[in-house]
Amino acid sequence: MEADVGSRYEIPRTAEFLRARAYTRVALQLPDEMLKDAAAVSRALRRELASSGGGGVRVFVMADTAYNSCCVDEVGASHIDAQCVVHYGHACMSPISNLPAFFVLGKAPLDVDACASSILECSRKGSKHILVLYGLEYAYALDDLRRTFEELHKSNSCNSEVKYADILCSVMSPSSNNADENNYPQSSGNSCHVDLSIKSDVSTFLNNRCSMECSSSTHKYSLGGVTWNISPQEKMEDYIIFWIGHDNSAFANIVLTFNKCEIVRYDAIRNQLSTDVSHLMKVLRRRYYLVEKAKDANIIGILVGTLGVAGYLHIIEQLKEMIRAAGKKSYTLVMGRPNSAKLANFPECEVFVYVSCAQTALLDSKYFLAPVITPFEAVLALSRGREWTGEYLLDFKDLITSEKQEVTSATEARFSFITGAYVEDNCTQESMEQSETSLTLAEVTEKALSIQNQNNNAVLYQGRAMSSIDYLKARSYRGLTGDYEGPAPDSILVGRTGRAAGYNDEKTQSAQ
Repeated sequence: MEADVGSRYEIPRTAEFLRARAYTRVALQLPDEMLKDAAAVSRALRRELASSGGGGVRVFVMADTAYNSCCVDEVGASHIDAQCVVHYGHACMSPISNLPAFFVLGKAPLDVDACASSILECSRKGSKHILVLYGLEYAYALDDLRRTFEELHKSNSCNSEVKYADILCSVMSPSSNNADENNYPQSSGNSCHVDLSIKSDVSTFLNNRCSMECSSSTHKYSLGGVTWNISPQEKMEDYIIFWIGHDNSAFANIVLTFNKCEIVRYDAIRNQLSTDVSHLMKVLRRRYYLVEKAKDANIIGILVGTLGVAGYLHIIEQLKEMIRAAGKKSYTLVMGRPNSAKLANFPECEVFVYVSCAQTALLDSKYFLAPVITPFEAVLALSRGREWTGEYLLDFKDLITSEKQEVTSATEARFSFITGAYVEDNCTQESMEQSETSLTLAEVTEKALSIQNQNNNAVLYQGRAMSSIDYLKARSYRGLTGDYEGPAPDSILVGRTGRAAGYNDEKTQSAQ
């Protein structure tokens, strides 16, 4: 059992990393499905460290993450003053802000021979090249898969080129002062387990990201923790994407981002191919509907879905500025993992923008009172003259810019596909600074028009409120207020004291 834990959770490699860095306080982050092994993993790791003089290392297990288990929980680790986080299981590989992270991706079972045969079968059916992408839990078998396919390729006539994506990193640091990190031993089977350093400065971070993706000789892509290159003369539509893994959020990220590509999924559990991604295309059509809903919204809530992904504060400020320039009101909400009950406490918000990592950005909101959209969809809804061409971005880092966004004109009438009529957006807050005479006229007009909505002031009535205060005024019940109309209340009386079995005054009466 201990040997199995040491192999599956890569205990020797983890211990070597911790010893090389001389860390003394380490946080272990395990997803819910791995928590049953948490005690065995921590014991094996402490034993391995003690055997080589690292017995002073304190290991803490984080059993519950504040947001998503695929992201590094820097907030939870900071509560115990951890110096680094060892992240187990599926990871989105989102850049981190404060603490270094070491990733143990796991080893899901994979029939290498059957998978290689499926790649060969896929390459025979068309003339396009094959791009092999995969869930990170299958990265350990990549070298064996490549070698097995090459043997099949030699014995079978096949002209299609097969390209394999590599792992983005196994060590991630928020600073660039780690030139020696590539010298640490990496697990076998991963052809590109290198260290990725992200500077906290936004402008430097943006420059690093662009330099990674674009060069004169190749175009580099990175998505969901994997990375690959194609030549400048090629496009992603020239490839058939062969996905190895489950139909999960990582696969949805691939399908929606490269929705113009032909995609084949290999189910490693059933050992069969599937080309049906119609349900995800339906998701894409529904997202377009939510964009149209966001265009008509006056009050927008910004849901904070991460506190550790680098750049999340910058994109929140960018969204707030964009919403303000469009003449709408925004509220920033921090509530952990959102659900329908939590969001129902803010019925004045007509739409929510969810700022999170790419693999958890698509929040199913069909049971919510208001739709939840991604930052990319918010940009589509608020940008002037921007039409949806089918491009879809789930990673908000692709939207971060130092330039001010051009938003829709506040005085221009537009056609609303939701109401089926032309509507005029409200004026921006800067133009609402009017003289006292103008405000007086506006108040008189508001009183004259208030009779029209006197039967619609239900608790959930939104109307055309421009802020939460306007929405509160339209509610039938506003809670306890200081204004009291009617007769004065009775004087305050002192109640009974004691227990219900025998109050103090009852004991006195019985004694008499």
